[in-house]
Amino acid sequence: MKEIDDLHQFLDTMMPMHLLIGPTGHITHAGPTLCKLMPDGLVGTRFLEIFDVQRPRCTPSMAGLLSLAGRPLYMRFRNGDQTSFKGVLVGQPGNQGAILNLSFGISVIDAVGRYGLTNADFAPTDLTVEMLFLVEAKSAVMEESRDLNLRLQGAKIAAEEQAFTDTLTGLKNRRAMDHILDRALDQGASFALMQLDLDYFKAVNDTKGHAAGDHVLQVVARALLGAVRKGDTIARVGGDEFVLLLHGLTEPDRIDQIAEQIIKELEKPIPFNGEDCQISGSAGTAISTDYADPCAAVMMDDADAALYASKRAGRARHTLYSAALREAGADARRTA
Repeated sequence: MKEIDDLHQFLDTMMPMHLLIGPTGHITHAGPTLCKLMPDGLVGTRFLEIFDVQRPRCTPSMAGLLSLAGRPLYMRFRNGDQTSFKGVLVGQPGNQGAILNLSFGISVIDAVGRYGLTNADFAPTDLTVEMLFLVEAKSAVMEESRDLNLRLQGAKIAAEEQAFTDTLTGLKNRRAMDHILDRALDQGASFALMQLDLDYFKAVNDTKGHAAGDHVLQVVARALLGAVRKGDTIARVGGDEFVLLLHGLTEPDRIDQIAEQIIKELEKPIPFNGEDCQISGSAGTAISTDYADPCAAVMMDDADAALYASKRAGRARHTLYSAALREAGADARRTA
């Protein structure tokens, strides 16, 4: 019995995918890797009831199987499993049966993934071990490559975002607004373009310092974000100048309502270092549907003319652009 156990241990180590087939065609021992493939058990079953020898064909008997000794065998499980095997069979002396050693051949990668096999499931000298190492190395390289690409993509997105962002307020900058405005025009979208300028901001900088001015700009940015809808675009395009792109909004009453809400919010005192900073806001808006062929530069000029009409009328108010303002625009800017 010990000799048989020693033989089995030897075969399990040297050929973990082997089968011992008795004289009656029944499997008497199976290597540990094959046992993983058939957890319900191989020992005691008839070999030809478990395996389908596809090439070369033989009579379905032990004698027919032994007639294939020394020849390459190609087979599959009969249970519908698509795993294929390549093997070679050698008869044991004295008609004691046969030893069959199997391998996965070219289907090894699929088999490893399907059955969760590792290097330990193959003989140390099996080329499969080297192949698995290469596959693992390739997977590691591919994973590292994916991680690197994701990092590079993230860095690119961050750089692009930074290039389109005003660092002080976190709003879009002029470059971003130009890009978004051009895209809206290219798509034929309807929108309102509002220009907003802070009144008395220079006095805050002059009397309380630039730190106070920066704080005021940040508070203004938050107020603007709170007044517009999700999806609208706000950009700081100058020191105290802002542009709002109100997507899909062309109703004058609704535009006036948003502008009045902003102006009302900006009139609230802004505390800084124990003192209040007092500003207000003047705004002017051009609506894309008022133009037969809207153009970014023209709409910006017209919104600017409406803005300075607001300043000329006493500041802290909103004006919708009309054709009558075009000629008055230059004068309004000089007298504001």
